[in-house]
Amino acid sequence: MLRILTITFRWRWAVSIVAAGTGFGAAFGWEKHGLVAAIALGFVGLAASAPFAYSPAAFFELLGQFLGELLMNLI
Repeated sequence: MLRILTITFRWRWAVSIVAAGTGFGAAFGWEKHGLVAAIALGFVGLAASAPFAYSPAAFFELLGQFLGELLMNLI
């Protein structure tokens, strides 16, 4: 049962991270330069999000570093 939950979590994590990366890239490209840039930056978002889809720990580690630097700059 635990293995099924782990597989389900990893599958949902991977799909949501890849979809978010692709969506953000496509939205940024569409807003700034149009259709061709939306396609290109969507692909870049797909490629950039793939390592984070594989490892949730890497995503949260990077997020913690960014938030830590942001808070240090605010102080």
